[in-house]
Amino acid sequence: MTNDAITTQPTYYEEVLRKGYSRRDFVRFVSMMTAFIGLEQSAIGQVTKAMETKQRMPVIWLHFQECTCCSESFIRSSHPIVADILLDKISLDYTETLMAASGTQAEEALKNTMTKYKGKYLLCVEGSVPMGADGVYCMIGGKTSLQILEEASEGAAAIIAWGSCASNGCVQSAKPNPTGATPIHKIIKNKPIIKVPGCPPIGEVMAGVIVHYLTFGRIPELDKLGRPKAFYSKRVHDTCYRRPFYDAGLFVETFDDENAKKGYCLYKVGCKGPSTYNACGVMKWNNGTSYPIQSGHPCIGCSEENFWDNGRLYERGSSFAGFGIESSADTLGKVALGVTGAALLGHAVATNIGKSTFIQEHQEEGKESEKELK
Repeated sequence: MTNDAITTQPTYYEEVLRKGYSRRDFVRFVSMMTAFIGLEQSAIGQVTKAMETKQRMPVIWLHFQECTCCSESFIRSSHPIVADILLDKISLDYTETLMAASGTQAEEALKNTMTKYKGKYLLCVEGSVPMGADGVYCMIGGKTSLQILEEASEGAAAIIAWGSCASNGCVQSAKPNPTGATPIHKIIKNKPIIKVPGCPPIGEVMAGVIVHYLTFGRIPELDKLGRPKAFYSKRVHDTCYRRPFYDAGLFVETFDDENAKKGYCLYKVGCKGPSTYNACGVMKWNNGTSYPIQSGHPCIGCSEENFWDNGRLYERGSSFAGFGIESSADTLGKVALGVTGAALLGHAVATNIGKSTFIQEHQEEGKESEKELK
């Protein structure tokens, strides 16, 4: 790549201003992204400088076996700069879903980006790759998904596997997996790969991964499954607002019972939150409005591998490893309400005193409401 090719690219901040956003909007966006990717407040300056001085990084976004929910989630992020700058104006030299070009023009855009920015572009992949029947289940422009992936990955600086389809195969790879759906990391072995699972992943999580790479020029710290620790280091269970009910042994038994109306824990109707690592409980979708558990639906564990084959969605899982009040969901009520002091470790005791107060207040409010109705 020539220096002229690089200098013709605008910086991220220049694109922000050109799009009509103010300096204040830009600073708010940077502050939000810095917090999301798990950096201290002191790092805001570093992120700001990177976006003010670095030219945009070309992005090729491929779509294979998927439903486009990852793109939908991304463009509906709570901050407009995510869609307008990171996605639409900053990059995306090629994407079948959002680009205006089609046919020969689209294929030329892909080829030109791969040639002009070899070793410099970010490759984003949405969807699994079908390996069965010589790849005929998903073909674009006469080429199989496998051929396209191998060609595009050759000159990529790094690869981001968006969503559970690209990260672990998702529903397409569920038994008996008729198309031979395969996640990206099992095909490409010579490039750094960031898995961002979820069906779909949260828009702000996707933006945070890109901002981290743009700021530091390297992939973020990953867990043992290849997921960014900033977003996948805690269970949904750990940040769920229904957690106090779980600790107190108060569960929804059926979706239409009184406990469901009171907002009790959904574990017994199949919630996989205790075994699912994701940021849903604190980041949420739709401008931070809600996530499945908040709308009354249990977590289905969509960011975990093989979640479609890990038992029925609406059946409670077997007891999971834990300590104190988490040792067995069948005895939670007794532990939380009867022998809390003897069963819990020191810090858990203090935590659950507050939770017990919360539960009692909630129950008292319910009784008062019933009296008023009578």
